[in-house]
Amino acid sequence: MNIWLFLISCVLTNNFIFSKFLGCCPFLGVSSKVETAASMGIAVTFVMTLASLFAYMVNAWILVPLHLEYMQTIAFILVIASLVQFVEMFLKKSMPAIYSALGIYLPLITTNCAVLGVATLNVTNQYNMLYSVLNGTFSALGFLLAIVLMAGVRERLESSKIPACMKGFPISLVSAGLMAIAFMGFSGLV
Repeated sequence: MNIWLFLISCVLTNNFIFSKFLGCCPFLGVSSKVETAASMGIAVTFVMTLASLFAYMVNAWILVPLHLEYMQTIAFILVIASLVQFVEMFLKKSMPAIYSALGIYLPLITTNCAVLGVATLNVTNQYNMLYSVLNGTFSALGFLLAIVLMAGVRERLESSKIPACMKGFPISLVSAGLMAIAFMGFSGLV
């Protein structure tokens, strides 16, 4: 498989937010400022990449040899929770402003269905270790792109004249829907 096509497929065509609708909670919750959205996207990228690697290793080296495949979801959540704790401690110690800006959404990466979804899809698609890590990284970059674009749109909407009934969350949902339609245009690309 061509890695460039795989990158385009993960980031644009099969974007977790706009085509699979996974990870919508932080997407809508943290996308009010570009800086905060970028920080969340980077944290999710780190967690998704490492979760893909460790979930592959746990599945291939522990669960499958012991015939415990039915424990995948629990094992993957434990791996993800451990990684999120590491990211949370790192940000709290080294970047307290970003840590406080992300607020409750940082520990909620543990339950972000995009992170669990990429680990599960890696197993379902029977990717090897390299493609599991690439899928995690590229899918996370798609999440990063989506959340930063949405934050840019939402910042722009703050200064726009919008009817009172559409201000805030309603216009955010409409904008997300329009962005999803725009991303559907990439579906014929790969």
